[in-house]
Amino acid sequence: MKYKQIVFDVDGTLIDTEYAILYSLQETIKIVTGNTIELDGLSFALGITGEDALEKLNITDIPYTLALWDKNMSKYSDTVCVFEGIPELLDILTKSGYQLGIVTSRTSEELDHDFCRFDIYKYFSTIICADDTSEHKPSPAPLFKYMEVSKTNNRELLYIGDSTYDMECAKNANIDFALASWGSNLTEDISVTFRLSGPLSLLDIII
Repeated sequence: MKYKQIVFDVDGTLIDTEYAILYSLQETIKIVTGNTIELDGLSFALGITGEDALEKLNITDIPYTLALWDKNMSKYSDTVCVFEGIPELLDILTKSGYQLGIVTSRTSEELDHDFCRFDIYKYFSTIICADDTSEHKPSPAPLFKYMEVSKTNNRELLYIGDSTYDMECAKNANIDFALASWGSNLTEDISVTFRLSGPLSLLDIII
């Protein structure tokens, strides 16, 4: 096997949370500031930590706003789902001998709320959340932490994500990157190691 471990981002890669994240953020900003920001103006928040997103929006009371955002996010929980093909992919990878992991911009608490309820959580042996490192994507720190915990090196990993932050994190860590096109809005001209049309297309590359 070219890689020993396949590492996934969560939002936009394993689960579809775009609607829930953007609409709950829009609602939160309206409550806190009185301003309505169009969804296009909030799309930058996809793929970075909630704290970093609120800092970019010049929110002063970040702890309160984060808590409110999390509360509002729960209203949209029924819109969050696992992408088609992901359960089958994870099952095949596991049976083929790959170790699976996660590097996400979510905190461990946020991951518990919105991801652990899905049955696919059982497939992952190493999980790095935002509260595991002081620097976050696009910094390579989360993937460096992953390698430290999993006792792997950069040539043994493939990182799969949907955002520019994921791509830059992998590049900065010198790790091969596969773009999850099913959850991505990135253009065709960006440079990636692999471009996946669907989850199961990964199998054509590594198995």
